[in-house]
Amino acid sequence: MSKAFTKEDDEIPERALRRRAGSGLPPGAVNYLTADGAARLRTELQQLAEASDRAAEIAAILASATVVHPPNEPPEGAVFGAWMELHGADGEVRRHRIVGADETGADSEFVSWASPLGRKLLGTEIGEKVEMDGEGPPRKFTVVRIWY
Repeated sequence: MSKAFTKEDDEIPERALRRRAGSGLPPGAVNYLTADGAARLRTELQQLAEASDRAAEIAAILASATVVHPPNEPPEGAVFGAWMELHGADGEVRRHRIVGADETGADSEFVSWASPLGRKLLGTEIGEKVEMDGEGPPRKFTVVRIWY
């Protein structure tokens, strides 16, 4: 039998050396945060006691995050950090902001860039139709406004 099949696993890297994966992100994906989201997390971290489990979690999020600032010139379509207003044929109005996976709990209108809806919204332009799932059959909404 080959020695490769009998050798113990003594070359496994230490777990402590692994970087924290972003919430809900696949391994190796970049953990993006908007500048607003990073500031909110830093403020929360300062308010928590050093020994708090949440403080350690926020410190790990910030250490693994890539902060994305708003663009100097608004692009044609929606990018990370954009707010969007969408109107349905029935008059329903929805507002969403495309944010990082660790920011989605801060506001019910926030949607992760890595979620199915976030991926649909990225790159859309004013006037474009977006199909959204929910209760019942998917419905179409029109992008009427994008801002940062």
